[in-house]
Amino acid sequence: MLQPQAVIFDIGNVLIGWNPDAFYDARIGADRRRALFAEVPIEAANLAVDGGAAFRATLYGLADAHPHWATEIRWWHDDWVQMVDPVIDHSVRLLRALRAKGVPVFALTNFGDETFAFAQTRFDFLNEFDREYVSGRMRMLKPDPAIYAAVEADCGLPPAALIFVDDKPENIAAATARGWQGHVFTGAEAWATRLVDLGLLTEAEAA
Repeated sequence: MLQPQAVIFDIGNVLIGWNPDAFYDARIGADRRRALFAEVPIEAANLAVDGGAAFRATLYGLADAHPHWATEIRWWHDDWVQMVDPVIDHSVRLLRALRAKGVPVFALTNFGDETFAFAQTRFDFLNEFDREYVSGRMRMLKPDPAIYAAVEADCGLPPAALIFVDDKPENIAAATARGWQGHVFTGAEAWATRLVDLGLLTEAEAA
């Protein structure tokens, strides 16, 4: 297998946790959280933000449309950073180990433009990518083949030279359908082993 020339990281649940369920469960309990998510298209609103919609206007507009849940909906905007937890430290070490060896490291993430910029002020490693492919800026979402094509066109590398790690199998499937190498993230240890197997890091570097 061709040794990759660039490594592409998803962010949510690969480098940083993303768990709105736990955030809402802690505040209002699991039953009310399930009721909220069933009655209000809040996850769809978040996807719209990832696709380029304005963050505050989208969530506050949704709150206005569902006054019974207005306070809880606004939390998604006002306390968003509390849903981004914890940092997956081993994954961050792998990112930095790759860059230290001169391996280009890109981000390919479904993330709002505004929320990504805000996250970069809170998590320094999000500023360390050689290239950033952020859905909210690109106005296209994984697993749409167009976003993978846009990455290929921008970075200039052939598909087989790219390896992509993402926690969602459908996003990896879309990448491998284009000829990318892929890894479904189930934990940093397995990802580290894959990078060693590919010859990108030594076992010591991947620890």
